[in-house]
Amino acid sequence: MKIIGLGKIIGLGMTAALLAMAADVDIYTPQDLQAAGHKLAQKGAPFASEPLQKYEGHYTMLAYREATGSAEVHEKEADVFVAVEGSASILTGGKLVSPHTEKPGELRGTSIEGGERHALPQGSIIHIPAGTPHQLLIEKGQPFTYFVVKVIEK
Repeated sequence: MKIIGLGKIIGLGMTAALLAMAADVDIYTPQDLQAAGHKLAQKGAPFASEPLQKYEGHYTMLAYREATGSAEVHEKEADVFVAVEGSASILTGGKLVSPHTEKPGELRGTSIEGGERHALPQGSIIHIPAGTPHQLLIEKGQPFTYFVVKVIEK
């Protein structure tokens, strides 16, 4: 029989407590996200999204696009997009054309003037800071599925 000292018992207890705290981890495999994206595609809309989880200070969602979306600016939310399936381009920066308030803290426009175009092939990750105009550009017949983390800034 092996005797474990009090320090090791406390250490094991702390490890168990930390593991219990980490039990709320969410994992989405590429296969999970692709399957969920295919379900969104079956809705038949040019844009569909599904909220995944809400956390303190951020939330996650999955989005599917078959067409270019409106240009937008989130005043207090940063976006992180992960390209799951397909490819797209995104315009960032510049200024919104014909801006209007969609809801408090969110502006929308018809397009972006003076932005920079970036390619988003499958597997790409882009961080868009709060206050940055952005617009996803989708090529006709080239649907795009992407995982989104919305980080709420204070």
